[in-house]
Amino acid sequence: MVFGMPLSVLLFSSGALLLAGFIKGFIGLGLPTTATGLLTMVMTPGQAAALLVVPNAATNIWQALTGKHLHPLWRRFWPMLLGIGVGSAPGAGFLVHDSSGRAAMALGIMLSLYALFSLLSPRLSVPPQAEWWLAPLAGALTGWLSVLTGVFAIPLVPYLNALSLERDELIQALGLSLLTSAAAVAVALAREGALPVSLLGASLAAFAPAGLGALLGQRLRRRTHPAIFVRFFLVGLLAIGLHLAVRNLI
Repeated sequence: MVFGMPLSVLLFSSGALLLAGFIKGFIGLGLPTTATGLLTMVMTPGQAAALLVVPNAATNIWQALTGKHLHPLWRRFWPMLLGIGVGSAPGAGFLVHDSSGRAAMALGIMLSLYALFSLLSPRLSVPPQAEWWLAPLAGALTGWLSVLTGVFAIPLVPYLNALSLERDELIQALGLSLLTSAAAVAVALAREGALPVSLLGASLAAFAPAGLGALLGQRLRRRTHPAIFVRFFLVGLLAIGLHLAVRNLI
């Protein structure tokens, strides 16, 4: 027994975190979604959530701070980040007490449809003159939906993808946004007395495989042609969306 878990569970969990971290490092998101889907095969959802607290926070901080675009992105997207915080204020009670999974399933379907649309047609675009009002709106909706479902994807990802950001800009912008979303949801959950604190030692140790996976995914991303990365990014979104939909359907 290590951290109160059998060795077989520990090895499986390490592999799941390594894979989830790799996906996170390559496309910029998907760690909690991928890891939770795998970890709940060997532990309860509450244990999985506790195990992911440190890896999720640490990889989001890493992603947000890695790169040369931090200050320009902050200046450009602070209204959206503020909107995320404001939108996250209500609704934490729903996330704590709702176990139906219907909202997350609906978001999974929406994310899948968006990815399919983008794969089969030209990307949407946001005119620069619309950013001043669309950015805080996209942020507020993302924050509100994240505390209802625990998913930080809609409409954040379609909005950022419609801005035609360069690959590294997109990844770092996602990091800033996901870090803000995760922090806002953590505050909302703490206010409800539902922030998981068990398995803290295991959660700290879980950063090792998740961080290694993220590093490997990041290195592969930097060796991938931008056009190919866009395809992988959209396919990754499709897989995450389908996973959310199917996981909450069955």
